[in-house]
Amino acid sequence: MTVPARPPFDPELAAALTLLGDAVPTQITPEMLPAIRAQRAELQLDPGDLTLGGAYTETEHHAPGHDGAEVPLLLWRPTAPTAPAGVLYWIHGGGMIMGTHRGPELPDLLETARELGLALVSVDYRLAPEHPHPAPVEDCYAGLAWVVKNAADLGLDPGRVVVGGASAGGGLAAATALLARDRGGPALLGQLLLYPMLDDRNDTVSARQMTGVGVWDSVANATGWGALLGDAAGGPDVSPYAAPARAEDLSGLPPAFLDVGSAETFRDEVVDYASRIWKAGGSAELHVWPGGFHAFDSLAPQAAISRDAAAQRLPWLRRVIGA
Repeated sequence: MTVPARPPFDPELAAALTLLGDAVPTQITPEMLPAIRAQRAELQLDPGDLTLGGAYTETEHHAPGHDGAEVPLLLWRPTAPTAPAGVLYWIHGGGMIMGTHRGPELPDLLETARELGLALVSVDYRLAPEHPHPAPVEDCYAGLAWVVKNAADLGLDPGRVVVGGASAGGGLAAATALLARDRGGPALLGQLLLYPMLDDRNDTVSARQMTGVGVWDSVANATGWGALLGDAAGGPDVSPYAAPARAEDLSGLPPAFLDVGSAETFRDEVVDYASRIWKAGGSAELHVWPGGFHAFDSLAPQAAISRDAAAQRLPWLRRVIGA
């Protein structure tokens, strides 16, 4: 099969990729996973003061999971609230196979929360392949349901909740929104989907274009989906709660914000998901960043395009959550 020409990387991002080198491998196979997890654990940076100088109070909680397991949650509440706080419910990335709810994105998320007077919740869902579907999405849903149910005791506003995530976390956020719709709640004001991992079929033009280059190519993507779904990945019977792109009906969902790079595996599935939300009569704001590789804003935050991408999320959150 002829590999189509691919969009060029943004020049600043291309330079960042060169500097990142082997620290962020393009291709990940199942055999590499133990070593990559060990390396990430060793290099895990302390996110520092997560109270923003006392503006927030951090507490740990556990929600009952669907199968009897406990779902760990971290909650940051404004220390001196004037009213119950709205909630940004965050689901971390990591390809379904890596990551933690105390990740490096938390300081920036807390700054966003402070700007809008929100609380931040981060959920520690179980990872594949040790815990395949439906454990990850059910953990995310269980945590969300527990937060909303206990909102009054936690000082939170159950009517002002947005679910969000990046990469695998974005896919899980989309799936959690589907579950919330289909189970009759909790009600959500929005879904913040940053370069979300949506489609296990891994067979778009962008997936073929970016094989072997950039960050999280089709080989890595096959590893992540294979860990989550096993032999079912790419087959006819995959649940939309595992791979939201499989959902036949995208009506009745909360407003969505989606962004993605033009030079990454997920480009086409994200654009298609936004288009299908519009076709179903829903609300979606879509940004495709020219020359962006996967997670470019996180891996190269000082690049001009990364700053531009990050700046677009706050106005959307402000509109949907009424801050």
